[in-house]
Amino acid sequence: MVRSIAAAVITLWALALTQEKPNVSFEWAFGVLSGSGAGSKLVAITRDTALTSGDELKMMVKLNEECFVYVIHEAPGGEISLKFPYDFNQFTTDYKIGKNYYVPKGRPWFKLDAHTGRETFYLLASTDRLLDLETLLGKYKEAEASEKPSVAKEIISEIRNVRKHYKTFTTFAERPISIGGNVRNVTKDEAAGRPDLARIASEISANNFYGKTFTIEHK
Repeated sequence: MVRSIAAAVITLWALALTQEKPNVSFEWAFGVLSGSGAGSKLVAITRDTALTSGDELKMMVKLNEECFVYVIHEAPGGEISLKFPYDFNQFTTDYKIGKNYYVPKGRPWFKLDAHTGRETFYLLASTDRLLDLETLLGKYKEAEASEKPSVAKEIISEIRNVRKHYKTFTTFAERPISIGGNVRNVTKDEAAGRPDLARIASEISANNFYGKTFTIEHK
């Protein structure tokens, strides 16, 4: 009897954990605009993919709960850059629930140039600021050119360590909230001003931490 009661308690405890309200929640969009004029298409990037020079990229982050979202880019040559937040001061100055933040900021899009290779984007979100990672990114920004490759390796290693640390007690869900699906033709009016990434956003919910890597083979 005692053993069966203990088993029931453990089951209820496990069920409570699975039903815990996610404390990491945000909307995310990562899109590529390919083609030109009336023939251009906006496609949601949800997994590793191959793109060509001239394709244009943009991302969007919108907080549903207070959490800390990071977007880090690793270029084909190993160079590291922080894409979101725009700088770490943003976390205390302009970081609001319900506001659309675009990457790059404002109306511009990233455009793939003639330098081909592997482009990697790391999307991380946590209930707490990833201060060790922030320190390394600051160190990279201030480092001399000859020191940057070694610091870049430290940053990638820290991203792996963070994901490993949270792996055993993280659950998450990703739900599309777009109206038009993941692929949609761009209208004439949109082509002039570029489409809004919010149209292809997904809602991401997680307990404590979320991490995803997007690898783009730039050909």
